[in-house]
Amino acid sequence: MTIKVGDKMPEGTFKTMTAEGVSEVTAESLFAGKKVLLFSVPGAFTPTCSQKHLPGYVANAAALNAKGIDTIACMAVNDVFVMNAWGQSANVADKVLMLADGNGDYVKSLGLELDARGFGMGVRGQRFSIIVDNGVVTQLNIEPAGKFEISSAECALGQL
Repeated sequence: MTIKVGDKMPEGTFKTMTAEGVSEVTAESLFAGKKVLLFSVPGAFTPTCSQKHLPGYVANAAALNAKGIDTIACMAVNDVFVMNAWGQSANVADKVLMLADGNGDYVKSLGLELDARGFGMGVRGQRFSIIVDNGVVTQLNIEPAGKFEISSAECALGQL
């Protein structure tokens, strides 16, 4: 079942890289008591994700924070090392939290997995953005296949 506006975000765990090494981030710690903009990309270093999606959030981080977003988080079904390298190459610094959903467990719990086996990429996450207020979905933008419009940082700015 696909998550929808008004639903509570499911429990789960992500991995991220910190100065001390690989760290786990629970959904509870990510969402509780905060306003979070979580966006998902089909894959790190892929063309649209690297040229448009992630850079848009990096460029608009201050504006999103000024509109009440506490955390901007990028999720992909990639391992933590790939997500860290991608974040470094995109100069995300502390603007975007890079979250690895290595086995796709979290995206599956959202009902937003993408079968990309035809492209040799296995099961990934769809391209989407979710605005979460204290663990509850307030905005959900799921892109149609092959599109990049409603999950952009610019669209999120207009929804806040």
